Amino acid sequence: MRVLGIEGTAWCASAALYDAETDSVLIESDPYEPDSGGIHPREAAEHMSEAVPTVVDEVLTAAEAEYGPDAIDAVAFSRGPGLGPCLRIVGTAARSLAGTLGVPLVGVNHMVAHLEIGRHRSGFDNPVCLNASGANAHLLGYHDGRYRVLGETMDAGVGNAIDKFTRHVGWSHPGGPKVEAAAAEFAATASGSETGEPEGGAETRPLADAELLDLPYVVKGMDFSFSGISSAANDAADDGVPVEEICFSLQEHVFAMLTEVSERALSLTGADELVLGGGVAQNDRLREMLAAMCEARGADFHASEPRFLRDNAGMIAVLGAKMAAAGDTVAIPESAVDPNFRPDQVPVTWRGGESVARPTEGGTAADGTTGRDPDAARRGAEATVTVVGAEGDRRVVKRRVEKSYRHPELDEALRRDRTVAEARLTSEARRAGVPTPLVYDVDLAAATLTLQHVGECDLAAALDERATEAVGRDLARLHGAGMVHGDPTTRNVRVSGGGVAARSESGESDPGPETYLIDFGLGYHTGHVEDHAMDLHVFEGSIRATATDPDPLIAAFEAGYEAVGDDEVLDRLRDVAGRGRYR
Repeated sequence: MRVLGIEGTAWCASAALYDAETDSVLIESDPYEPDSGGIHPREAAEHMSEAVPTVVDEVLTAAEAEYGPDAIDAVAFSRGPGLGPCLRIVGTAARSLAGTLGVPLVGVNHMVAHLEIGRHRSGFDNPVCLNASGANAHLLGYHDGRYRVLGETMDAGVGNAIDKFTRHVGWSHPGGPKVEAAAAEFAATASGSETGEPEGGAETRPLADAELLDLPYVVKGMDFSFSGISSAANDAADDGVPVEEICFSLQEHVFAMLTEVSERALSLTGADELVLGGGVAQNDRLREMLAAMCEARGADFHASEPRFLRDNAGMIAVLGAKMAAAGDTVAIPESAVDPNFRPDQVPVTWRGGESVARPTEGGTAADGTTGRDPDAARRGAEATVTVVGAEGDRRVVKRRVEKSYRHPELDEALRRDRTVAEARLTSEARRAGVPTPLVYDVDLAAATLTLQHVGECDLAAALDERATEAVGRDLARLHGAGMVHGDPTTRNVRVSGGGVAARSESGESDPGPETYLIDFGLGYHTGHVEDHAMDLHVFEGSIRATATDPDPLIAAFEAGYEAVGDDEVLDRLRDVAGRGRYR
């Protein structure tokens, strides 16, 4: 099968020919390059109207020269998400071409194409995908016939966040490569080398000699926010901080956030493969961080060659071929574009296989605890956890491990601050009537806590409506006491009793499950309804990411919250959920 793909979601007019038999891809592209600032939708659409016919003609000419007049078996186009005027030009061109050639039409989700080209080129079976591009930043994983959004930016895309700073200092678009070059120059100067590595050879903590600015670092579960760090970088420039120093710190913070949430996604799902896609994926420092994180976890990592990372029609053609082979085509009258086309709206017809979420028997929590082998040391997203002691007096020794991918100054601050927050909020929540472990000991120098062992397994291994309802009540009580958890996922709730314990055969009533909130490292004090709603959003996102039928579980969770908590928080939850960049 040979498929002609057309891409034009925002800035790059591109056409490609994919030959599935030889797995070869020919790509022709003509990017829109504004004179200043970011992308202007009207100018981008004008560019598409001129460039799309040209790149399509170049690919058609090459295809017919090699394969003859019947070279094309299907036409695929980027249906969304993207800028509406640009998408409509591409959609019109694709419909016209499919009708003229008498071949099927395939509408491709641009963000799923970023994921699939990474899966295709890597040969991975079931990876988590981090998409890092101008207008987008999110984590996807395959589950129950769809790609689920495991985490996403709650405001700006990663490229846009960086471009906001470069526009502020007067640099032309695109700003990302200029920030990367300036950051590398600052690191090289600080370390006394031309490469950014300290003199005397490689070491495990690269860039350690380059001082770091204090910028906002905002991670909420597997969601994240860039608006604060962009504003802080602009303020630093206004205060006279050298631009190269800001670029270095901006990259170190933004990419560490993306790497951290990627590790959280691997921990939540149990996956051991990660692919990176999107134009920002061309950044060497981001790739270095992700590769280091995956190596430390024993996971495989892949980032495709640059021509498949930036917006391109090759990925549209490759996914279009898979969809066409599965019969997933669209009639011309039903092929309207969708600027808000979310990746989790796409039925994945071209693949099967198991879910990316693979909870083990007994479960493994995000902090590493497990119900199957209570005496074993476990590695979660942040910490190693060892369960010690005899039955009836078991304790959890939790140590936040150093992250080699993060700048050591940032890493030390995060491990210290999160250890303090966990110890304090775990105890305060317990005093407020929220079931949590007892805190026995805190060692800040070693970023280590000793906690009571609670529950028989994590919630991910024992999902039922009664348990999620109980979590709703727990979070309502926590919020009523003026706190948020910050990372209430199905791995950070421990469960015992009810549906977990063996039920009595004597006819005795089942009292239901007992739930315990653990891992308050991202928690803080707040009475703001927005922060409370974000807690609910994080928990519901973790259910959607891992449950086959999430709706009843979420309904029970919200019923539990409503019974104890503030209705205004549930109302705000709808607003928070609707802000995702891909809705």
